Amino acid sequence: MIVHYKIHEVSEYINWIYFFHAWGFQPKYAAIADIHGCDACRAVWLTGFPEEERPKASEAMQLLKEANRMLNSLDAGFETHGIFRLMDANADGDNLLLDRTRFPLLRQQAAKLKAGDPFLCLSDFVRPVSSGIKDKVGAFATTVDTDMEHLYEKDDYKRMLVQTLADRLAEATAEKLHEDARKTIWGYAPDEALSVKDLHNEKYQGIRPAVGYPSLPDQSVNFLLDELLDMKQIGINLTENGMMKPHASVSGLMFAHPESRYFSIGKIGDDQLASYAERRGMSIEEAKKFLAANL
Repeated sequence: MIVHYKIHEVSEYINWIYFFHAWGFQPKYAAIADIHGCDACRAVWLTGFPEEERPKASEAMQLLKEANRMLNSLDAGFETHGIFRLMDANADGDNLLLDRTRFPLLRQQAAKLKAGDPFLCLSDFVRPVSSGIKDKVGAFATTVDTDMEHLYEKDDYKRMLVQTLADRLAEATAEKLHEDARKTIWGYAPDEALSVKDLHNEKYQGIRPAVGYPSLPDQSVNFLLDELLDMKQIGINLTENGMMKPHASVSGLMFAHPESRYFSIGKIGDDQLASYAERRGMSIEEAKKFLAANL
């Protein structure tokens, strides 16, 4: 299914910590986004900082004000977009079987800090094919209107502001779409009642690992997701290396298992590299290119 959201429908899902990080601010300054908009509340927040940190806090305050002003202006002419597909699924070793598509995955291989900790793979959160019972997995992609990233090309400050907001809006759209999936589209958590802060703290049931993130590090799996979703329907095109355009786009998988959790694949050995390359139908050298950070 395809969904379209107005900017104001997803802006409340923005995780401002990452927005401020892109501008070089520490997380403590992002707390301004949680402060009521009245001048008195902001003044109290500002005086909570040591005197030498108040200039930086004032900058953060002004940046948020300008970001919200830009969000309001974007709301008049732009939307964000998402596509979601719920599929029959089973695990076959370190592969997912999604309808008729085999989706190879990686398993943790590096030594554990705690003895006895499992070596995880995303396929662990799906019923094995040997069970004879079909499970479900979701695939998704979200993005912003293409033209949004090209606004203010002659104003460096505003251009950076709109681009960093576009990145956050694509992520916020994924947050909103995931919530809608849990509560209504997939419907495995219809009674969920979480605040946005709870969502950012990942208190929901299930996970949505995104491509390029620690448990799904191979960017080229976007080609597999594109086969499942046809991302062009929401304006996403892939480069020859699997990067998404617009840049402000997110793609990945959704799992509902109550024990599913986020994790990092970490470093892998030559044996798993060779296995993964074979399962992906690519050469070892090509696989190395996509998994350089994990070797």
